[in-house]
Amino acid sequence: MSFLNDPINFIAGWMGSLLTGWGLPGGLTTVIIYFIGITVLIIFAMTLDILLVWVERKVVARFQDRLGPNRIGPFGIIQPFADIIKLIIKEDITPAGADKLLYNLGPVLAIASVIILWAILPLSAKIFGVDLNVAMLYLVAAGALGTLSIIVGGWASNNKYALLGAFRMVANMISYEIPMVVVLLIPTILANTMSVQGITQAQSGMWFAILSPLALIIFLISAIAELGRSPFDLNEAESEIVAGFHIEYTGMKFGLFYAGELLHAFTFGGFMAVLFFGGYGGFFGLEKIGIFSWLNNPFIQAVVFLSKAMFGYWVIMWIKYSMPRIRIDHMLAFNWKFLTPLALVVLVNTAILSKVLASLPNWGYVLGMLFSNIVIGFITVEILRVYGRKQRKAEAKPSPQSAQNQEQVA
Repeated sequence: MSFLNDPINFIAGWMGSLLTGWGLPGGLTTVIIYFIGITVLIIFAMTLDILLVWVERKVVARFQDRLGPNRIGPFGIIQPFADIIKLIIKEDITPAGADKLLYNLGPVLAIASVIILWAILPLSAKIFGVDLNVAMLYLVAAGALGTLSIIVGGWASNNKYALLGAFRMVANMISYEIPMVVVLLIPTILANTMSVQGITQAQSGMWFAILSPLALIIFLISAIAELGRSPFDLNEAESEIVAGFHIEYTGMKFGLFYAGELLHAFTFGGFMAVLFFGGYGGFFGLEKIGIFSWLNNPFIQAVVFLSKAMFGYWVIMWIKYSMPRIRIDHMLAFNWKFLTPLALVVLVNTAILSKVLASLPNWGYVLGMLFSNIVIGFITVEILRVYGRKQRKAEAKPSPQSAQNQEQVA
């Protein structure tokens, strides 16, 4: 075992030998090593979060034909640190009548709900927190903390606008959790495991994005809704003057909500990479060839994973800064009347075909799964086209009241 081939176990073994050499008992040594590992993971996630602030501002500037941060440091890369200092020195205001405990707990839950997801997110085959055999259930359960942080922050602020904003946002998040949970079952069926490592390794020959592209699209839409990003950004309703559930938060407390949103977006990009694009692997078998054996290096795998996660994050940014906000009634109707039924159809289709096509060669299995998704997509588009035509005819037809008014004018 060497540092280049297994860095985590190498460092853990070295630290264990060092601490036991100091006379510490084995149990305490294990606790200290785990604590250090968790601390390093949190520092890595928060450092990445600082970088994401700069990336997001530069990307949106390019979308909007601007330069973005370009004054502080090379290409403005020091700008996020100036923003952090600004947030820290701003006055920390607690509204009169607010529940101080829950008011201060809201931002902590917001950032914690994202960081704990990194416990199951594998950077490589050797660099990961824990390989849970129920990782998909853990993902859903950890996401509930984000919902809790919003309702806690809105209610504890003692502001009716914050509370109404929290109600709207929670209604949106809970609604779109349904198709997301349904879609999470599709990689589970295809890989025959809920383990993130197992799902990643099951895509060594073929990405699940090719086997079930509709599942990928539904997951992306649900993830954006869970994040509260445009076109689902009810927590940032500028057209309604107030900024949603966190209207009463100032300084670094607001900064934690903002940091949580950015890191959450990148984390969903990471899960998109793991569930549908092979995570740190998915090289279609190239890593088994001698000249490509370097693809098995954990540091190369970490770079591959972070690149895929950044691509997913870029897609989420692209959609956010290109789409207008959707009205909440349209948003919920889209979920319950379209996205959830479609997710259930794709799930049933995947469950049946994964058994029916199991005896076929690999190319037959892949073509069968892909063709079924194309057929479902075509039927869905046709249904939407017919529905849209009926809607346009209904809107073009004058109502009885308007027809009567026109007769009176005539």
